Amino acid sequence: MPITTSQFSEGVPPIQRIALIAFVLCVHLAVLGSWASAKQTLQTPHEMSVSMMMPVSPQVSPAPPEPAAPTIVPAKPQVQIHEQAMPQLLAVPDNAVAPAPIAVPDDAVPTTPSLPDREPDFQAMYLNNPKPSYPMAARRMGWEGKVIVSVEVLANGTAGQVKLHQSSGHDALDKAAMQAVLSWKFVAARHAGQLINEWFLVPIPFILEEHE
Repeated sequence: MPITTSQFSEGVPPIQRIALIAFVLCVHLAVLGSWASAKQTLQTPHEMSVSMMMPVSPQVSPAPPEPAAPTIVPAKPQVQIHEQAMPQLLAVPDNAVAPAPIAVPDDAVPTTPSLPDREPDFQAMYLNNPKPSYPMAARRMGWEGKVIVSVEVLANGTAGQVKLHQSSGHDALDKAAMQAVLSWKFVAARHAGQLINEWFLVPIPFILEEHE
C-alpha cells in the first residue's frame, strides 16, 4: 500500500514537514522540466544540408589545323624569238616627201539628212480655211454637187493659178468653189528637203444640209 505525503508527515515536526513538501515539489518540477525539454527536442526540426555535384562536361581539345596546301606557281613558258620571225623595218630615205593633205573647200557645208517628201495640204487645223459660200440662187433652186478645183500651191503656201478640173454641173457652184480656193492657205509641197510649187486637186462638195 502506497504511503501518502500526509501519512508520511505525521509525527514530523512542522519545519521538517515544510522542507519535505518543498523537496517533493522540487522533484516534481525537475521531472516536469526534463519532460518538457525532451518534448521540445523531439519537435525541433533538424536542418540537413545536401550538396549536389554538377556533372562537368568533358573538354574536347580542338583538332590540329590541317596543313595548308602548297601553292603551285605555274612555270612561265619560255618563248624563243627567232630572228627570221621579226619583221624587217623599211628604211625611209632622208629625201622622202610626206603626202600632201587633202584640201577642203571653205564653203563646204556638212550634209544633213533631208526631210521626207510631201504633197500640198489644205486641211491642217492651223490654216483655218473657211468653207465656200453657198450661192443664194443655188439654194433657191436646190442645186447640189461636187466641184474639183486644180490649184497651183506655191512654195510660200499661197494659191497661184486656179483651174476647174471637174464641174458640179452648175456654174454658180463652180465659181463659188474657185473663188474660195484662191483665198486659202496651204502647206507647201516638199521634195529633196526643198519647198516647191506643185499643182494639187481640191474637192469641194456643195450639200444644202451641211450649209444650213
